[in-house]
Amino acid sequence: MSRKAATVALTAIAPISWGSTYYVTTEFLPPDRPLLTGLLRALPAGLALLALTRKLPQGAWWWKSAVLGALNIGAFFPLLFLAAYRLPGGVAAVVGSVGPLFVVGLAALFLGEKPTVKSLLTAVTAAFGVSLVVLKAGAAFDLVGVGAGLLSSLSMSAGIVFTKRWGRPEGVGALALTGWQLTAGGLVILPIAFLIEGAPPALTGTNLAGYAYLAFGNTAISYFLWFRGIERLSASSATLLGPLSPITAAVIGWAALGQALGPVQVLGMLIAFGATLAGQLGPRTPAKPSEVESFSPAEKNGQEVSMDLEVSAVRR
Repeated sequence: MSRKAATVALTAIAPISWGSTYYVTTEFLPPDRPLLTGLLRALPAGLALLALTRKLPQGAWWWKSAVLGALNIGAFFPLLFLAAYRLPGGVAAVVGSVGPLFVVGLAALFLGEKPTVKSLLTAVTAAFGVSLVVLKAGAAFDLVGVGAGLLSSLSMSAGIVFTKRWGRPEGVGALALTGWQLTAGGLVILPIAFLIEGAPPALTGTNLAGYAYLAFGNTAISYFLWFRGIERLSASSATLLGPLSPITAAVIGWAALGQALGPVQVLGMLIAFGATLAGQLGPRTPAKPSEVESFSPAEKNGQEVSMDLEVSAVRR
């Protein structure tokens, strides 16, 4: 297996893991607590990584970590949850699937990755495939919900691009940088969660097991692999792994929850998966982590949304 293929495979674990969020949320967690779920995913995982790595940001990396944490976690989760409450899950997932198109545009502005016919076509094809998997007939639209969904996708897309642009400081590993972002994002969600949802309910052992999985397997490990992949892949290649999340959620829903999976959904999966594979084809320009900050646009041409189906989970 080539180095790029190995990187793609490891990075793909993140959206595949995020696809399990629907099942875990509906089967293990208390209902109607989406912001609490976002908080308990991000903050414990971030603090655990800080304790493990024993590294804090220095200099400009205090504000850079805060910005990345807000984009990737702190703003993304609440906007995603707002979309979930205002829209049917399938509609919200389709709105979120436009992330690759946002990444193509932002990467052109900030990374010098020129849009190509292939990148645009694969992004549109992936969104179409996702729509076949999750969109139901007669789905309703809500302007506020659609706006929140688009903003959540834009937030995550901007997080991908700026994670790629800024890289990480010399001598700091991807694990530490992940901890900084998760902690910052969790601190953004903390007051919002208590303001909107109030104090958390009494938690059962099943609830605690579900939150433990989300915090450490679904978030700490997955985001570490995700940010590591963004560092090594092009921004467009990384974001085109996002359709693996709704595909995974649909498969788990069929296998574990008895949800219908008809020919149209299977066709959508094949289309979305094909677009994901197509998005990984092309030349690779490797990057050393310590050099990312000084890349020229040409050097940056070597380069995760998504938790699209999580929007279904937070409505349950």
